Amino acid sequence: MLGDVRLFEEDADQPFQPKRALIALGVFVLVIAVAAMGWAPIAATAFAGAVALVLLKVVTAEEAYAGLDHRPDALVASYHGLPKRYLVKNGDPYHCQCQGTTRRLRERLGFAKDEVVHTFQSRFGPEEWLQPYTVEEVARLAKAGKKRIAVMAPAFSADCVETLEEINEEIKEAFEHAGGEEFTYIPCLNDSD
Repeated sequence: MLGDVRLFEEDADQPFQPKRALIALGVFVLVIAVAAMGWAPIAATAFAGAVALVLLKVVTAEEAYAGLDHRPDALVASYHGLPKRYLVKNGDPYHCQCQGTTRRLRERLGFAKDEVVHTFQSRFGPEEWLQPYTVEEVARLAKAGKKRIAVMAPAFSADCVETLEEINEEIKEAFEHAGGEEFTYIPCLNDSD
């Protein structure tokens, strides 16, 4: 359902699902409580909350391709980037969490390893950030013959500038400029259910 653009039309009728809503609310409250108590940084707890929603099957990975005419050649899971020094200096587990989420997503979808890749976006400044960079990876995929791709941002619970503008405009442009033909942005959870 998430990949179906008709869900975002003004007259789209979407039933309220209390069980899914309560689980999502519970995860959200837990994330805020853990961060407020200082047990973990907000970025790490928010990410863990997003992963929990997938693993608790509040959101199914299968919904990602609903409404698409063709199955993409590759699914790109684009995560928010971090400067590499966070991992080296602080031992932040974020990179491993991203890899684990991508692996679980791939397994749930039943895709081969080369059909799902994880990348990092939103880098700025002169220092090195987590790689591969999304903008470079989508161009590489296009040049390697992957002409249809879908991109999703599993660590974002709602669309924002970094998803709507960066992914659906800048990254899409890089893919098309490199020879890509069909780019599908899979929206974040937003309030679709």
